[in-house]
Amino acid sequence: MFVILFRLVIFALIFFLIYATIKYITNPKRKLAVAHEKKDFYMWDDYENVRKNFLVTYEGVLFEGEKYLGTTTQAFDVVSIVLWVKDTDKLQGLEKSDFLNIEAEVKRRYPSAEIGWKSPIREFLKKP
Repeated sequence: MFVILFRLVIFALIFFLIYATIKYITNPKRKLAVAHEKKDFYMWDDYENVRKNFLVTYEGVLFEGEKYLGTTTQAFDVVSIVLWVKDTDKLQGLEKSDFLNIEAEVKRRYPSAEIGWKSPIREFLKKP
C-alpha cells in the first residue's frame, strides 16, 4: 500500500515539474526580459484586455503603451495608443526610423489606432 502511494507521489511530482517547466518557458514576461537583454523586438500585450497597458522592448529600450477604446465605422476597437519610454537615458543612439519601426509594429496589431508619443520622443519626431 505504501509503495503504491509513494509511486503516485513521485508521478505527481514529475508531472508538476514538467508543468512548471512548460509554464516558465512560455511565460510572456520572461520572453520580454530575454528580448530586452538580447536587444530584440518583443511586444507583450493582453489583446483581450483594453484597460491593460502593453510593453514593447526594442534595441534594449523598454516602452509602455496605453490603449484607448473607441468606435470605428465597423465596431468598437482600440482607436488611440500613447507610447512612452520607461527610461529616457537608454534612448541614446535611436533614430527616427527606429520609432517609425515601433509604430509600424504597433499599427500592425492595432490598425485602427492613432499612435502618439509622450515627451521627449514627440518633440524629437516633430523635428525636420
